Amino acid sequence: MNILYDEAVDGVLPDVDKKALLLTLQTQVPDLKILHEPEELKPYECDGLSAYRTTPMLVVLPHHLEQVQTVLRLCHEHKVPVVARGAGTGLSGGALPLEKGLLLVMARFNNILHIDPAARTARVQPGVRNLAISQAAAPYGLYYAPDPSSQIACSIGGNVAENAGGVHCLKYGLTVHNVLQVEILTVDGEHLTLGSQALDSPGLDLLALFTGSEGMLGVITEVTVKLLPKPQTAKVLLAAFDSVEKAGRAVGDIIAAGIIPGGLEMMDNLAIRAAEDFIHAGYPVDAEAILLCELDGVEADVHDDCERVRQVLELAGATEVRQAQDEAERVRFWAGRKNAFPAVGRLSPDYYCMDGTIPRRELPGVLQAIAALSAEYDLRVANVFHAGDGNMHPLILFDANQPGELDRAEALGGKILELCVKVGGSITGEHGVGREKINQMCAQFNSDELTLFHAVKAAFDPGGLLNPGKNIPTLHRCAEFGAMHVHMGQLPFPELERF
Repeated sequence: MNILYDEAVDGVLPDVDKKALLLTLQTQVPDLKILHEPEELKPYECDGLSAYRTTPMLVVLPHHLEQVQTVLRLCHEHKVPVVARGAGTGLSGGALPLEKGLLLVMARFNNILHIDPAARTARVQPGVRNLAISQAAAPYGLYYAPDPSSQIACSIGGNVAENAGGVHCLKYGLTVHNVLQVEILTVDGEHLTLGSQALDSPGLDLLALFTGSEGMLGVITEVTVKLLPKPQTAKVLLAAFDSVEKAGRAVGDIIAAGIIPGGLEMMDNLAIRAAEDFIHAGYPVDAEAILLCELDGVEADVHDDCERVRQVLELAGATEVRQAQDEAERVRFWAGRKNAFPAVGRLSPDYYCMDGTIPRRELPGVLQAIAALSAEYDLRVANVFHAGDGNMHPLILFDANQPGELDRAEALGGKILELCVKVGGSITGEHGVGREKINQMCAQFNSDELTLFHAVKAAFDPGGLLNPGKNIPTLHRCAEFGAMHVHMGQLPFPELERF
């Protein structure tokens, strides 16, 4: 692989005696489920980014808080690295285990503790599935807004760790905008409460700092989320375009018209055909791109907004605009989009999902650039993304069994992320950095910023035991990254010269 792994454990953390640690855990936490045989450990060697694999030394599956506290205290005492894992649906290698570390699986913490319809909140354990929160709140006419495409499987603890989004985040925000409070355990087992049940809390906003920290600052044990009333009505418009550039410009036109859709998604022809073959959503397979625009709210407002959006889309060059005729068709439209990732998986033995974010105004140009990069690297790219907030998910198709294709896919993915930074965007919108984007962090941030990130990490985890080697590269690694680009004559940004 081309990625420059930032092995924080090498030369910093001492080697771990597996037998001694296993015996200590069995003695100190006798009712703890511990996996240690090779065949038991194999299912935990990766998260949703299966290109990166490491077999963990030990896997523990606690089912009550005291077990987690004891495990963390023992690991802290014996200087054992710990990687926390939820449902394992992450796409950036954030839950990739360590060969000489312990994998702490929080999946058994899957209870909804309390729903307060009056306050419109839900207290849940970290292993609760995203969709299960909305299902539990439905009898009260409420739901949880952030809806990642993996919501049927992903857990709320992982959503907080990665600051997950979803197709409705344009109007309703990311996870960070929908969480009131988290309970965490620090690396040495101390209990902390970040945020509060109120809309605001005094002091520094540690809740926002912790959301998206990818398991590097603490282990989540409980989450209080906001619930919203279900909209009175929701309508979806599907617009077809004969070019992806026109579809990209239409996104900006809708927002410029003062309309904030509940969801605004875009798919190119490759993704359209894959989703239609898989879901039969009724997509126009001859279109070069489609937009799905959902308007929600009270009936009268939604009706007026639909007409305004239809006019905007037609002026932007849409070849067809149609509205879902009933709830069943609306659900099918969204099912095609939410199943785009597995659908594209039917086109190629492997695919590599990127997660860059760009300003909406840059959509047409970036899509053209991605097409050019696709041709340069001789790999197909299917574009599926949250167009409204500029969060792109290019899916790079490749075959890992063909020599060199994985390397080319990684190189192409890196170029796409660096392109996002170049136009004023970010290397991630919701998937996180993990191991996958550790190089591109060097393109996004300068040495002073990275030094500050390391200082924040050290304030919570002085020994660097929680999820080491993820998210924040060392300055040494960034120097290597910059030197590699200089050698190739492709230094992407002048500020890299500072490393």
